[in-house]
Parts: sequence; structure tokens; C-alpha cells
Amino acid sequence: MSDRVSYKDAGVDIDAGNAFVEAIKPAVKSTFDKNVIGGIGSFAGAYALPGGYEEPVMLAATDGVGTKLKLAIESGKLDTVGIDLVAMCVNDLICNFGTPLFFLDYYATGRLDVEDAKAVVEGIAEGCRQSECALIGGETAEMPGMYSEKDFDLAGFAVGIAEKSEMNRLEHVKEGDLLVALPSSGIHSNGFSLVRKLLFEKLGMKFDDEFEGKPLIETLLTPTRIYVKTFKALKDKINALAHITGGGLVENLPRVLPDNMHAVIEAKKIRTLPIFDLIGRHVAKEEMFRTFNMGVGMVLVVSPENVDDVLAKSDGYLIGELKLGEKGVTLY
Repeated sequence: MSDRVSYKDAGVDIDAGNAFVEAIKPAVKSTFDKNVIGGIGSFAGAYALPGGYEEPVMLAATDGVGTKLKLAIESGKLDTVGIDLVAMCVNDLICNFGTPLFFLDYYATGRLDVEDAKAVVEGIAEGCRQSECALIGGETAEMPGMYSEKDFDLAGFAVGIAEKSEMNRLEHVKEGDLLVALPSSGIHSNGFSLVRKLLFEKLGMKFDDEFEGKPLIETLLTPTRIYVKTFKALKDKINALAHITGGGLVENLPRVLPDNMHAVIEAKKIRTLPIFDLIGRHVAKEEMFRTFNMGVGMVLVVSPENVDDVLAKSDGYLIGELKLGEKGVTLY
């Protein structure tokens, strides 16, 4: 018997890694635009800086998907979490008036399953297409001993560009501005530790339980909505915008308000989704609004004279206004 040990014996399959790179090439290339330099497989991705900016500023955002990944892994439905990954990054970029340019991903797993990893990356590519940015690189790490076999984790990194003079949105936010809610597609990618604890541990629900005419897991894994195209279409009509993630409306909206501005929101105007109605039967209202987006994925701060145009060119609706006062949010 030989006493030699290979990398594969240690749990890392180089051949599987090479097969994975080949499998994802078509999806990755589908995101490329004219500014991508080179192809796939170099040591770094390259992207030409777009012209037309007087004082271009580069912006970067990074995020993950959180414990929503656990539901994807346990259910075997892996084709949408990649969209979530892109969404969580690019939706942050646009809040600083950045236009997404390119994206990088990091995929770490205990054992590389080529088909599973391909499904994830195809989702990332779809998210990039939706946000009109290029997937120019990534890293796949096979780490036995760090992750159990089927487990994996994702991290995403988005880079965008903005005009320096457009980045400070606080100076545009005024008393009397109106708050326009852009609907979320569902829970998005925050609060899933609470979702899992309530629905599956406390209530004993199953992935295939029917909810709103389809399996519950499909509602839970509905990918985060990407708002980049809406932002681009309405950019000149928006004073500020806030991505509603962990912390909900009450913690995210103040991030785009000056110190002397208070947001007043009429709670009954919020078009909550059925999944939040289900969760809300067992969770206090205050906790709901501090944990979930409650059906509002993005809030636009709009001057009264622009609001009709914004409403006509989006699926947004009015939920409140800004008044002078201590920075914060009141729901009534």
C-alpha cells in the first residue's frame, strides 16, 4: 500500500474545479459589455473606466445572502440565491447614486459539486444582467474541514461609478419631500434567522406546504428585486433613495435624511405581502418593522413637483412625507 497522499485525498478535487470553470464560461460571458478587457481565467478582471464624467468617483459595496442560503441548500433550489447576492450589493450602490459597472463573487464550499456551483453562478450572472453590470471575476474555494459537504457560503463585491457632485444627496432632501415606496419581491435577503426559527422550528411548517397557491419554499426563496434600471430611468427626478434591508424602514430610511428631517409614514398605505401577514401573526408589529422590509424594497425621496412623473414611470406608490424634526421615522 502506498503512503502517498493526494490533494484529492484531502478533499480538494482540482479536476472538478477546472470542469466548473468551463461550465460557467457561457453564463459569465453573457454579462460582458464593451468595457470588459480580456476574458475568463486571468489573475484579475479588467474593466475600462467609462468616459463622460467630469469628476468620476469609484464606489464599492460588498454583501452576502445570510441564512437564506441555508434554505436554498436544504431545499436544493440553488438557482436564485445568486440573484440575491448581486441585488444586495448593487441596490446599495445606487443609494449613493453609483451606476454599477462590474461584479466579483466568492464561493466557498466543503466539496465542490459542479452542477450545484454552476446553478449558483448562473444566478449571479442573471443578477448581473438585470443590473447591467459585468461579472468579471470570482473565486471558488473548496475547503473540506471548514464547511460540511453540502454547505457553502457566498460573498459579492460590486463596483460602480458616480459623478462626485451627485453623491451628496443630503443637500437635496427638503421639508415637504414625498416618500415613494418601490415594492419588494418578498422577504429579500434579511431576517431569515427569524423566518426559519418561526416557520420551521416553532410552527413545524414544511418546504412543500402550500402557500398562496405554490410551495412555501418558492415564496421564501423569491430573489431580491434589483432596482438598478428603475434608478437609471428616474435618476434626475430622485432627491435620495434608501435600500430597505436589515433594520427595516425605521433604521434604513434615516440614513438618507439630514439631521433636521423626520420621515412620517402612514403604515396602512404600505402594501404588505402575504408572507409578512403570516409571520406577523406570531411576531410583534414593532419587531416586524425592525426586521423586515414589509413589502417595501426601496424608498425614493422625491420633490412634490416630480412625484407624478416618478409614479408614472415606476410601480411606486406614496407612503409618507418629510417634516422638520429630529432625524428618524414615525409610523402611524
